[in-house]
Amino acid sequence: MSRLNLVAAVAFILGGSLFALGAVFAQLEVGTLATVNITYLVGGCFFSLGGYASILLVVNATRDEGRRGAEEPMRWWSYQPQRRDWLSAVVLFIGTLLFAVSLLAAFAEGLTPRQSNGWIWMPDILGCVCFLVSGHLGMLQVGAGHVEVRVHELAWWVVATNQIGSILFFLAGIAAFTRPATSNALDAGLVNWGTFAGASCFALAGVIQVFDRPTSTRTVVQHTP
Repeated sequence: MSRLNLVAAVAFILGGSLFALGAVFAQLEVGTLATVNITYLVGGCFFSLGGYASILLVVNATRDEGRRGAEEPMRWWSYQPQRRDWLSAVVLFIGTLLFAVSLLAAFAEGLTPRQSNGWIWMPDILGCVCFLVSGHLGMLQVGAGHVEVRVHELAWWVVATNQIGSILFFLAGIAAFTRPATSNALDAGLVNWGTFAGASCFALAGVIQVFDRPTSTRTVVQHTP
């Protein structure tokens, strides 16, 4: 469990850091558009890795020891929709896959505003919604069915920090809608700085998660980009 937790945490630290870096590149016009897109894409790969690792944390949280004390083989998937933490992790992972579609589509050239909104903006905003839903489920998970403030629990700080990041990503996502009349985003500054702030929250939550120790009865689920 501790090894899976570390993999998830490091993946989100790297993913969040690269997304923040890509936002800075875009805002300050450092390098080419391809440089920005590649930075985001690599960060997105780490986010997807962290999302899948979060699922593994959940499905392996209840592994029992065998007759000789040996732990059961690690499960790579399990369908457990009755569990709130499982739903949170799966919705999170789906969100990272939607982001992947958006990040890949960003490499296409000559898109019309309608095509850009359909292939880039739509998957992005749906991914943001997935993160918000996942974060809410995560808050309910750490709050035993309620959204509560538990400042003395590291798990709460992980989920709460990521939920703030999810809100910032959602705002940036709305601002990224391409106006048909101008072919420009609604607010490029909000897109970049919202992405930077949100990604920084995900990276910070990853750092906090490194110091958390999920057990077989309580699994920390990371919530990102």
